[in-house]
Amino acid sequence: MRKIFITALLIVFCFLFATTSCAKRGSIYGGAKDTIAPKIIGSSPENFKTNFKGNEIKIVFDELIKVKNINKQLIISPPMEKQPIIVPQGSASKYISIKILDDLMENTTYSFNFGQSIIDNNEGNPYSQFKYIFSTGSYIDSLSIVGKIKDAYDRKADNFVSVMLYDAKTYTDSTVYKETPIYVTNTLDSLKLFSLENLKEGEYQIIALKDKNGNNKFDPKSDKIGFLKETIKIPTETVFELELFKEKTPSKIEKPIQQSTNKYFLPIEGAVEDLKITLQQGQNNFPVKLAKLPSSKSDSIQLFVPNKIENDSLLFLVERKGFSKTYKLKHKEIKETDSLLVSENTRGILNFREIYNLTTTTPLSKMDESKISVLNKDSIAVAFKANYEDFEQKITIDFKKDEEQKYQLTFLPGAFTDMYENTNDTLVKTIATKSYGDYGNLRVTLKNVDRFPIILELLDSKGVVLASQTSDNKNVLDFDLINPLIYTLRIIYDDNKNGIWDTGDFLSKTIAEQIIYMVEDVDVRANWDVNQEFDVGN
Repeated sequence: MRKIFITALLIVFCFLFATTSCAKRGSIYGGAKDTIAPKIIGSSPENFKTNFKGNEIKIVFDELIKVKNINKQLIISPPMEKQPIIVPQGSASKYISIKILDDLMENTTYSFNFGQSIIDNNEGNPYSQFKYIFSTGSYIDSLSIVGKIKDAYDRKADNFVSVMLYDAKTYTDSTVYKETPIYVTNTLDSLKLFSLENLKEGEYQIIALKDKNGNNKFDPKSDKIGFLKETIKIPTETVFELELFKEKTPSKIEKPIQQSTNKYFLPIEGAVEDLKITLQQGQNNFPVKLAKLPSSKSDSIQLFVPNKIENDSLLFLVERKGFSKTYKLKHKEIKETDSLLVSENTRGILNFREIYNLTTTTPLSKMDESKISVLNKDSIAVAFKANYEDFEQKITIDFKKDEEQKYQLTFLPGAFTDMYENTNDTLVKTIATKSYGDYGNLRVTLKNVDRFPIILELLDSKGVVLASQTSDNKNVLDFDLINPLIYTLRIIYDDNKNGIWDTGDFLSKTIAEQIIYMVEDVDVRANWDVNQEFDVGN
């Protein structure tokens, strides 16, 4: 009996040990995750209130909530000049309080769209697109319009695009620069669709803005704009499309800034093609060399003055179409000298569609091809053509390239002479080519082209143009020996026949030249011949 009793105790002990060990290793579950958005249990005044007279609104929820990114998410239509005070922001509460600081317009329906800004305190579940609406008149306006946003140049339109309506009776071309609209909405960060609701019947001018300053006014320096030339009538069942473009920067030239003894920096906005600059000193006029800033997207440029400056006062005459101004500057001798340095832009592998090129730090005045040589791997001389692009300060060496070949380019002293009589030291550069089989070939057949000329471009995933061709009448275009890549195709209707894409202009009511993207990308692989149809009409 004693044995049986001891055995029973051991069994019970082992059972208790096992269960407690399991308890230590196990996890405690708190049930299903909360995915339910907060609910509104009341508001004062109530939503859709008419004959609104107060200046404060309180919205009460069934749980603790937070207000997030309210400055970016909240859309008030019509816009208020003085932004209301909204609490809480950042802390948890069961209510939202809105204190209105503006004088409200009579007989007007106001809408507060909170977007995704209201979330519960624990899990961050949003109360999406909640709208609080009231009217200072006896009824709520109920008309609406819908539409979509696209970009004139890029494949994808921007997020947070404002769409605005102005009263056609009082609208002028200056309105978008100076006044806020009477209705506004925003695409936020969702699909590029928009809807404007709670509108009055009437005629309106519709404008879209990528409003960088967030002030509901058009700033051409920073904002993209889209518009319709005609006014719109509400009510309507039309689905509107607004195409955004960035205008050319208005011309602006500032005073030159000295950088070294012979080099100045000229801050400039706008085109530089027709720019002419002359250095005046006493009775003498000296030409000034213009060059772009290296590795810069800025329109600002470099000015190189000759070595003939005899005093400390300079006059720069800057001229362009519709502009002429003289800048007086103190000229200083600076220890830093403008020496000639030549740097290689093409390194390692030279693709068959590329031209070998270098850049210089100072403008060249002379290039001696007799001091330049191109040899293949068998030390056989290869014929070449050298060229210098003055404004770009770029040297190009063009020659016939064979596959799986190595080339040695040698530039002896005196091959390049700059405007200050500096010459280069000996430069020896080596580059190589791949096999033809390392590349792919792409033939594009265009269908339903509306008009010519067109520009067909191949872009990478970042939107960088890697290859392009212009066609005046051909529907079949070949891109041979291109790098294996997934390409985006687009055509530009080059209506003014200048070989580039031209943006629009708001004041002249000119829209940007039309661009059409192919819906699907094209996969070009090594040693492939790809035949691709591009239906421009789709």
